[in-house]
Amino acid sequence: MPSQMTIESVTQVPGILAAHATNEVAGTGCTVILCPAGATGGVDVRGGAPATRETDLLRPEETVDVLHAVVLSGGSAYGLSAACGVAEELERHDVGLDVGVAKVPIVSGACLFDLACGDAHVRPGVEDGRAACAAALAGSGDPLPRGNVGAGTGCTVGKLAGPGRAMKSGLGEDVERAGELVCAAVAAVNACGDVRDPDTGEKISGVRTEDGRALADTLEVLLGGYAQMPLERTNTTISCVVTNARLTKAQATKVAQMAADAYAHAISPTHTTNDGDTVFVMATGDVAAPVDVVGSLATRALGRAIADGARQATAAYGYPSARDLQPTSPKAV
Repeated sequence: MPSQMTIESVTQVPGILAAHATNEVAGTGCTVILCPAGATGGVDVRGGAPATRETDLLRPEETVDVLHAVVLSGGSAYGLSAACGVAEELERHDVGLDVGVAKVPIVSGACLFDLACGDAHVRPGVEDGRAACAAALAGSGDPLPRGNVGAGTGCTVGKLAGPGRAMKSGLGEDVERAGELVCAAVAAVNACGDVRDPDTGEKISGVRTEDGRALADTLEVLLGGYAQMPLERTNTTISCVVTNARLTKAQATKVAQMAADAYAHAISPTHTTNDGDTVFVMATGDVAAPVDVVGSLATRALGRAIADGARQATAAYGYPSARDLQPTSPKAV
């Protein structure tokens, strides 16, 4: 890949396609990242309440060594059915692992809890997955939309003190380069705590003060015993890192493990018992690069994508966004 190529979005990484299905009324949606030619996949699951599909298949010791799609979806565990629509649409386009009598698309995915936004009885399903996949396959290479779209439609953050002090978040993206090496990250940010800029430590979004006008000190909220968490497992930040690096499954797994540190850089607290935090990796194999370099670049991209998810969101479903708060220092509980 020419080093001078400008890449501003995951959709512009050679071999990668992506698109959303968004239901603004119901407050949910899904995001699909495709590699029709097949990528090497890896995954790291650190949250205590994951809703996932085909993560065991990505373990280094398993024999399938190709990944065609990653689906990030709202709808909690119900949203897993969106991946079935993606698989069906890929089959229609003759994409999949050749097993002799048919081609089976290898589709992994993870879901987040967004049922508190919009209509809790409407979740991404087979048709949403099929629509997002079809849109990706027909994509023009334009940058992937961010904010209240796809899996980010119903994302919220700062729920440690209850929904009345939470904020709207969304889907973010970032692309980082080191020479010809590219790492692009997509993240649907639905954390129970705060989101910070991983480069400066600046708090972007999270638990608000009781008057709703500023950001509280979430650690004090947690340690002070004010956390209410009225609904368990209402969180989860789910992500996909795409790289043009040449990796084995074991190496892709290590990159996913390294990239998961971005959650700790940008989210506080993270990997809680009520999260299902998951990071997928898709490697297209175009560029030779040391694993530690790939993992470090992926970590930077993912941290910045998480921050972008908080910044790109707009107020919705009764939740204000970071754009609605005046810049201020964190205040006490």
